[in-house]
Amino acid sequence: MIIGKEFRKSLRRPMPSVPKRATPRVVPAFTIQALQKDVTIIPPPKAGAFVERPRKAPTQFRRFYIRGDFPIGTEFDTYGNKIAWKVEIEKLDYHHYLPMFFDGLCETVHPYKFFAQQGILDMLQHGGPKILPVIPQLIIPIKNALNTRNQEIVCTTLKVIQRLVISTDMVGEALVPYYRQILPIFNIFKNKNVNLGDRIDYTQMNQENVGDLIQETLEILEQYGGENAFINIKYMVPTYESCMLN
Repeated sequence: MIIGKEFRKSLRRPMPSVPKRATPRVVPAFTIQALQKDVTIIPPPKAGAFVERPRKAPTQFRRFYIRGDFPIGTEFDTYGNKIAWKVEIEKLDYHHYLPMFFDGLCETVHPYKFFAQQGILDMLQHGGPKILPVIPQLIIPIKNALNTRNQEIVCTTLKVIQRLVISTDMVGEALVPYYRQILPIFNIFKNKNVNLGDRIDYTQMNQENVGDLIQETLEILEQYGGENAFINIKYMVPTYESCMLN
């Protein structure tokens, strides 16, 4: 038993050295272990905000097209292909057909992509007052298309939203209550622009630059959305500045 001076001397003795590890321990970031010595910190995973999220199941538009439920065909002329409608567009049931065509915005394969996009443009051009009552049924297809985060699909959907807003009166105001469903993706991609320095960006000429299209779409939504449009846009996209006040 050690007592007295010998005990006090033993307290002052250095601890036996611990042999160093051959390879440092791997620990996750932002933990207590990351503050220790001789460790390798694993960086946190990427958030994946811009990662594509394609739909796993086929679209409803594709199923109905394969079954032959749409009164459409292909017409060839000197300007290219276009849809040959088997009935007058003005006589179509917009509550039935327009949401189905909007569901086809997620398509990237021919001929589904062509028929969906061209069908939407034709129906918006000839729909008139029949478009406004269908707005609530179009929100989910628009949201699903934007949530794929596929740049081609997002650009196409933004162009369709612009055509939808100016297609007839009151559509812009009718979309204001649904900003919380469709504008979150706008906020994510708003600053996703292509910076090529002094080189030419041909995506601007083809309207395929996501950031520019989002800015144009937000300005159209504000112009046609009435007095409450800007405050609702600003709530969902804080970096947006009004085009009306300037």
